[in-house]
Amino acid sequence: MSYFAAAVVRDESGWTAAEVSLRGVTDLDEVADRLRDVDQDADVSLLFVEAEDAYLVILRLDEGEDLRVFGSDSAYAEESRLGALLVGDLKASVTGLDDTEEPRPSGVGDDENEQPAVDPEADPVGDADILADLGVPGQKLLKLCAHEGMMPADVTAEVCQVLGCADEVEELREV
Repeated sequence: MSYFAAAVVRDESGWTAAEVSLRGVTDLDEVADRLRDVDQDADVSLLFVEAEDAYLVILRLDEGEDLRVFGSDSAYAEESRLGALLVGDLKASVTGLDDTEEPRPSGVGDDENEQPAVDPEADPVGDADILADLGVPGQKLLKLCAHEGMMPADVTAEVCQVLGCADEVEELREV
């Protein structure tokens, strides 16, 4: 199964991005070590793993510690060895969504026509609020992942646009 893994790290000078190889990793700690290797002194390190235009996994380290993980669909664990490694041990339900729901603009749709926040076919796992303090609350992340026609690369691009590192990640894709 093919994948694209982009690390974006933030330090006092801003965001930088680097492609990360996950070839040969044997556990989640090794993935975290490869993310740390991008910039040992980063305040925030994120790894976006996009697989087969179907799955997105986001990993986060704050100051090199406390790994947090979000996966767009638990089915990724059944589809590949890398998926099992990244999301296989996560609980089947997302966390961090018990708070207030993201407000909708007034006059947008009615309850009968509103699409569910999460695609019923997908089973997001892990910490949906992984990027909440960076401007992407859990509900927004779930809606991006569930939006019909959105590929993992599109979700990554939207998230990186909010974070302010979209150009850096796009440059990696062009290489």
